[in-house]
Amino acid sequence: MAQSSNRQPNPNSKQAKRVSARERIQEAQRQEQQAAKRRRLTVVAVSAVAVLAIAGGAAVAISSAGDDKSSAAEPAAPTALVVPANTTGPDGTLVVYGKADAPHTLQVFEDFRCPVCKTFEATNGDTVKKLADDGTVKIEYHLAAFLDKPLGGKGSRTALAAAGAALNEGVDKFKQFHDVLYANQPDERQDAFGDVNHLLDLAGQVPGLKTDAFVKAVNDRTYAPWATKVADAFSSSGVTGTPTVKLDGKPITLFSGNRAVTPEEFTAQIKQATGAQ
Repeated sequence: MAQSSNRQPNPNSKQAKRVSARERIQEAQRQEQQAAKRRRLTVVAVSAVAVLAIAGGAAVAISSAGDDKSSAAEPAAPTALVVPANTTGPDGTLVVYGKADAPHTLQVFEDFRCPVCKTFEATNGDTVKKLADDGTVKIEYHLAAFLDKPLGGKGSRTALAAAGAALNEGVDKFKQFHDVLYANQPDERQDAFGDVNHLLDLAGQVPGLKTDAFVKAVNDRTYAPWATKVADAFSSSGVTGTPTVKLDGKPITLFSGNRAVTPEEFTAQIKQATGAQ
């Protein structure tokens, strides 16, 4: 998104850091799409071996083909898929916020550890929410977890699983928790979102969210398998970077040069695309 220039930017400037972050995120997304393809091929191959083994009367133990490796110091993630209430889409991998009869759909593709997503949310998050609350659009969230691999840690996936626990409490609770996560996003080199206790502390900023069921689901990582499904769906979406926003499938411009578009510019694009006055 950065424009070319003959003047070399100061590598320590905020502008250079934002550009670098976007480039790292785009490269990470390309790597994750390739990894997802390899995982799908591995699953097909292993499944074929399992069928042959079962036919021969043997028992075969199949380990996960995913990239994540659980630490010996923490409990293993559950293997049974539990889909939160209030999901939609294939296998419950989509989260929709807004009025069901809204005439337009705003697709938002994000990763909770993505610093450029935080910039988008800080600049235009309130505008997006207003457009949903007034019935102009409904928001369809496509959530990713590809940054865990290049940055190290498990914050994207752990935050996504916690967001599933919030969604199980209600779509409004999910949206509020989503906004709290971006408002408190750690430096991309840190993995604070990988700590469930930190996520539970942040959940305390959402009134009524920390029910016994929510706390148990976050501690037990109940929605970790669901988070993997959601992340895999993102990897198969064809989107090559976060944040990406589409209105009824058509991309919306989020950055002009090295700055985020203003709320007025963002709203103008939505009005032009929808024919609203």
